[in-house]
Amino acid sequence: SYYNEYKSYLRMDELREPCPYRIFDDCGGAFSMGCIGGSVFNIWKGWREAPPGMRNIFNSIVTSIKVKSPVLGGNFGVWGLTFSMCDCSLIYLRNKEDPWNSIMSGFLTGGILALRSGPQVAVMSAIIGGVLLSLIEGISIAIQRYSADQFKPVMPTLPDAV
Repeated sequence: SYYNEYKSYLRMDELREPCPYRIFDDCGGAFSMGCIGGSVFNIWKGWREAPPGMRNIFNSIVTSIKVKSPVLGGNFGVWGLTFSMCDCSLIYLRNKEDPWNSIMSGFLTGGILALRSGPQVAVMSAIIGGVLLSLIEGISIAIQRYSADQFKPVMPTLPDAV
């Protein structure tokens, strides 16, 4: 169909939700990722800190997951919400969607989330956020370029006529 042909020409960024909806989508995804990652981490932590006995180990794991995983999920969710709000704001202000928006959003997110600790800590966190997002975007661009080379058409070699 026409939609499938059109969809094949779109870049990955264009396949995402439009901006107002992207904020909630990214926030929920970050919250889920934090809860799942926190659960995996807290399984190990609950098992390590449990007293001997299978029942005690199981209870310690469940308690650790129930208490600590939602907190980590909430922290990830706040980061995702702030990052997406900055990203959508920059897309609106700059009228373009490119890797610089993500890098600047990481910079702003790091600074905004560390503002309560003071201006020096906020500036350092902003720099760290910008550098981390620069690395992520750079690696993403390198992978895209490498994988695009695999799909270039190659001239077939014909056997010699005898």
